[in-house]
Amino acid sequence: MRLAFLIPPMMFLAACGSDEKAKDATEVSINAGDDQGGVQIKAGKDGGNIKIGGEGASIDINIPDFVDLDIESDFDIDGVKLYPGSKVTTVDVDANDKNGADKAVVKLGFTSPAAPTKAADWMAGEFAKKGVKVTRTGNMLAGKDKDGADFRINFAPDGATAKGEVVIVKS
Repeated sequence: MRLAFLIPPMMFLAACGSDEKAKDATEVSINAGDDQGGVQIKAGKDGGNIKIGGEGASIDINIPDFVDLDIESDFDIDGVKLYPGSKVTTVDVDANDKNGADKAVVKLGFTSPAAPTKAADWMAGEFAKKGVKVTRTGNMLAGKDKDGADFRINFAPDGATAKGEVVIVKS
């Protein structure tokens, strides 16, 4: 699974002033840390904030515009990308190593230009080509990636197209 686009998250934040892009900006929320401190990032079309804190030091930075990320080209699960033409609308990462509980949950909201069944069929076929076993219940795919993280991808109707959510849990 490629989640490298999230770490370090600040490397991929790019402020941009185009009003046309602002309406389509991906909303990002990242919360990561341990008993010594952590990082919180919230960003989207209206700007955002980055907070880094730890023993005796902290940084609090406002992001003045919006975040323009190319998540669609960077995201995949064992080589399988979202259905062609899909757009990631939200990213929510909660990764904490507090009190010895090392767990990460990544949620990506997305839209797809295909109907839910077509998008789910395509992704199931792509997982099969890569040798990744998935189970299917209606328009939901679930499986385990090669690193042992559980994932599920839900597709729901949004008019003639689909919207959905990818949830990845690594313990």
